[in-house]
Amino acid sequence: MPPRALTPSGIVLVDKPAGPSSFAIVAQLRSRTRARTGHAGTLDPFATGLLLLLSGAATRLASRFVGLDKRYVADVDLRARTTTGDPEGDVLERHDPPAAAELERLLAGLRGEVELRIPAASAVKVGGERAYRLHRRGVEVDMPLRRSRVDALELVSYADGVARLDLRVGSGTYVRSIADALGGHCATLRRLEIGPFHVDEADPERMIPPDEALARLG
Repeated sequence: MPPRALTPSGIVLVDKPAGPSSFAIVAQLRSRTRARTGHAGTLDPFATGLLLLLSGAATRLASRFVGLDKRYVADVDLRARTTTGDPEGDVLERHDPPAAAELERLLAGLRGEVELRIPAASAVKVGGERAYRLHRRGVEVDMPLRRSRVDALELVSYADGVARLDLRVGSGTYVRSIADALGGHCATLRRLEIGPFHVDEADPERMIPPDEALARLG
């Protein structure tokens, strides 16, 4: 198979819907442009929001975009924990949600530099194999902790055991892990920002020139 084309080259911002995988979105762009195509971080199929895709020669710049901070809005169901930390997993336990004052205390303990357990359904390799593949086969793995940075974790609303959170986190932070640490799971997850890029700018038909995109990084 001949190598993929290096043109068109640029950055494409996509507002991913719930359902398809991030790789399916990458494949859609690749099919349209016939160019080499990559990404600067995926979203789980149930999640929505901003994907930053790289086309053509711009794929060589992936390392400049992968480590950017991110902002999310999540609805966390505090009445149940699941095996995956999201609605696609099996329910591990059901319980009464915390009172508002207790929830505020829990949130305070998750701000700043924190140790969070990596979800079992993640792409992290355990013994040379992706954790999510082991999880799908029913293999129980003691997932490691990861040092994560939570710059902002604000409670937007809380009703009927579901907390809407607005989060700003460092790269590599799993919002599902934050939900699990609170005793719940992510019912919804939407990514609003990746570094200086906002989901409101998303337009799959527009390709931002590499120099323009790099200039926005400062």
